Amino acid sequence: MSLQPTQSDSKSVAIHGVNPNAIGQTQPPSPRTLPSDYQRKIAIAIDLSDESAYAVRWAVQNYLRPGDLVFFLHVQSTSVLYGADWGSIDLRQKNRDEESQLKPEMDFDDLTTAKATEFAQPLVEANIPFKIHIVKDHDMKERLCLEVKRLGLNAVIMGSRGIGASKRATKGRLGSVSHYCVHHCVCPVVILRYLDADHEGSTSDSTKSTCGEDDELDRISSS
Repeated sequence: MSLQPTQSDSKSVAIHGVNPNAIGQTQPPSPRTLPSDYQRKIAIAIDLSDESAYAVRWAVQNYLRPGDLVFFLHVQSTSVLYGADWGSIDLRQKNRDEESQLKPEMDFDDLTTAKATEFAQPLVEANIPFKIHIVKDHDMKERLCLEVKRLGLNAVIMGSRGIGASKRATKGRLGSVSHYCVHHCVCPVVILRYLDADHEGSTSDSTKSTCGEDDELDRISSS
């Protein structure tokens, strides 16, 4: 089922990551000058993990150039199927349920924005303008590709631990999303290998862990 973006389940934080709704939230300083127009719009898909932080650092050092505008693109998973017809419901119970869920959801939104702003520090230091774009959907993979097309992005960068296809389903992390995006995004997708301290062994071990048969697709897409 293909979902269309709605005003109620998506938001873009203003340029340079300043959230107008986050009163009193500490934000990094913004660059003083902005280019009048942007040559490229580059997304960095983030899931608040170490892989995402690494993707930001790598993009600043190796990919981004003057004139680029960066989108931090985050899809927050939800069990609600937006736009679905659930039939008759008890509105009083619905209101009570919404009130009970509202506070934790708002707290998580604030945490997501704060974490994304923390990730953006390398962009701030490099004087690269950015926006934080957060959407909510039950299907992270499909919605990510939909937002890439809707925003007219030129490329998407995302981190991955390089796990094989047989492990992606059980891990449930960005690896499975990157695998899907390679097939369905309308723009180039750059997949970055991230090895944490537990995997920083010998060179041969690292090479083997990132170049297995299950990773053939990702290895080609990132070349």
